[in-house]
Amino acid sequence: MDVAHYCLDGNADAVEFCPHYLFNHVLAAATYTLQEGVEPSRSGSISLFSVDIDRGLELFHCIETAGVFDIKWNRGGVDVHPLLALADADGCLRLHGLQCSSDASGAGGAMLTEIGGEKVSSSMCLCLDWNPLATSISVGLSDGSISLVTLREAQLQISQTWKAHEFEVWATSFDTHQPHLLYTGSDDCRFRCWDLRESPSNLAFQNTKTHKMGVCCIAKSPTDSNTLLTGSYDEFLRVWDVRSTSKPVNENSISLGGGVWRLKHHPHIPGLVLAACMHNGFAIARIGRENIEVVESYGKHESLAYGADWQADRLCTEGGGKRGSLVATCSFYDRLLRIWLPESQMVK
Repeated sequence: MDVAHYCLDGNADAVEFCPHYLFNHVLAAATYTLQEGVEPSRSGSISLFSVDIDRGLELFHCIETAGVFDIKWNRGGVDVHPLLALADADGCLRLHGLQCSSDASGAGGAMLTEIGGEKVSSSMCLCLDWNPLATSISVGLSDGSISLVTLREAQLQISQTWKAHEFEVWATSFDTHQPHLLYTGSDDCRFRCWDLRESPSNLAFQNTKTHKMGVCCIAKSPTDSNTLLTGSYDEFLRVWDVRSTSKPVNENSISLGGGVWRLKHHPHIPGLVLAACMHNGFAIARIGRENIEVVESYGKHESLAYGADWQADRLCTEGGGKRGSLVATCSFYDRLLRIWLPESQMVK
């Protein structure tokens, strides 16, 4: 069920709901727009929306930035302040705090304030991930490198950088159960894991044969410490058993009909995954013990499907009955942000 839509001011490539309880209604949407010419420039923006099934989308704050490739909120918790990290085309990692403000207009009641930034590389920052304790951030770069950036008292500092892949790194993901392990994926079709307990980091494993095209995204299951997902330009969502750190097993896979750019686990329902499928819209897949099935597809976008996220910790209700979690999706060239409610009974 469509709830609302909004046309952004640039090419939309990432959406992230704030996971912090008091700010679950806040949605961040990022853009990246290439201005061609004699001196090309890459501009971007971060827009904050208040999201509600009855009121729809209300834009309440926007900042202009360099072109943004990826955004991630830190994890919610007791006495943890909401922070939004940005990986941008200027090679910078920037950190913004979400501040309550009586001056902020609209229903949001908050605004972003930049509290730190670090020039990571002369190459572009393409992806990022927070470690579980939000004490460091991994950044994937367009030259194939990975940088680890530590966060202490709102100050960012590069702790190490190493050549992880031959081509662009599109995916970097900490193991939520073993935070000393970092998974990476690249245009070189390689899926790798790094042990961060030494500097430089050691290669714990690599898979060079399974993905037939570049690895776009990696998502460790939040409920099953043995399960990890990868998505690829080759259109396959793959399920991995990572109990053997030195040699993970590809247990299952399914073609989603488009390059699998983004994967998001449902915040409450184990085994339910939201996928952005580039040329084939968005899909919700259920991962069982023996098979994977697509339980719902969403094709209302008419451009590259890039950004996707679930709204955390809030269940929509209608007539006193639970209706499930809201979903935010965005598409690139048509600059469209959509909010919708899955119709599948498995999501309710």
